Amino acid sequence: MPFEPGSVEALRDASRQKAASLNQHMLGYGALAESEWQAAGIAAPDLPAMRKYRLERIRAELKRRGYAGALLYDPVNIRYATDSTNMQLWVAHNPTRHCFVATEGPVVLFDYFSCEHLSDHSGVVDEVRPAVSWMYLYGGELTEQKVRRWAAGIADLIREHGGGNSRIAVDHINPEGVEELARLGIAIGNGEAVMENARLIKSPDEILAMRRAIVACEAAMGEMEAALKPGISENELWAELHRGNIARGGEWIETRLLASGPRTNPWFQECSSRVIEAGDLVAFDTDLIGPYGFCADLSRTFLCGNERPSNEQRDLFRIAADQIAHNTQLMQPGISFHDLVERSVVPPGDCFPTRYGVLYHGVGLADEYPTLPHASDWTPGTPDGVLEPGMVLCVESYIGRLGGHEGVKIEEQILITAAGNEQLSTYPLDARLLG
Repeated sequence: MPFEPGSVEALRDASRQKAASLNQHMLGYGALAESEWQAAGIAAPDLPAMRKYRLERIRAELKRRGYAGALLYDPVNIRYATDSTNMQLWVAHNPTRHCFVATEGPVVLFDYFSCEHLSDHSGVVDEVRPAVSWMYLYGGELTEQKVRRWAAGIADLIREHGGGNSRIAVDHINPEGVEELARLGIAIGNGEAVMENARLIKSPDEILAMRRAIVACEAAMGEMEAALKPGISENELWAELHRGNIARGGEWIETRLLASGPRTNPWFQECSSRVIEAGDLVAFDTDLIGPYGFCADLSRTFLCGNERPSNEQRDLFRIAADQIAHNTQLMQPGISFHDLVERSVVPPGDCFPTRYGVLYHGVGLADEYPTLPHASDWTPGTPDGVLEPGMVLCVESYIGRLGGHEGVKIEEQILITAAGNEQLSTYPLDARLLG
């Protein structure tokens, strides 16, 4: 179209409408993912209802803690509040996008330059403004000037919608921002506490979205297992999980936790160029952020090739599988975190020094509160609580002998229900290692 003076705003509006209609969240997840969800019998979540539920959870927590609003920088928290995304990993370490949720008032999204269209689908963002980024990358030695401009805008919002309350919750912020807001009379509290508690109880629609994310994750795991042959490298194998996640509309994978053979003990080796050999154990932790932004955090250990597993491999696998089974059945509504930990099975003595860092942890859009350590690691600084229906937790096991050759990692994702619990993850354990 030829450019004509006076047509800028009309063209800008048309461009925004076109981009908003083609947003990934409007286009959906595609035939592959949809066919797998249909085969699994998982209905589509009601996304407008889910978004409304999330805002209500945030505002209820803000009211309970006496805040005028929440200022959010963590892209996972912004996703929870607005169900919109923008360069999620990049903005996690380049604070160029933030969101203000008024306790009594609007949701104002401060987005990256020329990105207004990215939240038009959500129905919960009342206004989009350009973000004032004051990180050193943009401000250099003049960062202080940008901090003052940024803080003035935030203070104006609080004065307009805070009803005289000048206390806000902030999840992530550098000290310059804290100091400037304080100079303007704004007090800051712990936004992580607000958001983790808001995210704690999932709605039925969130559970549907999580089920779909797990189906997508497990389909990608199946493709990865099919690719597991002697001679493939750990990096090549791990790439199959990424490919499968992205093909189904998933978003990213948070770690590189895949190891084979001697690299499985101790745990937490990131995947490498090592070539996997026949008879190796291959252990991994998906840590996958899939469709709808939900985390599928599952661990499995496979045996490579057509070899018979050794007695040691079977012993390690059986210890891990039994620990998971016992600890899962303990996950009942009403049990305290402390009692759950005290009653849980732990690795045997020769495996205990290499134990996984936690027995259980919450999961939703990412790993979430609570994190429950082994009983011997419980300290006065470990928070207690109670399992409630609607919570989702992962139950973890790593079994490897101190100084041993290999280790086994298993992890399941569990929904707490009114009647007990439901295992959301269904990918089968390697039958050869169970034998």
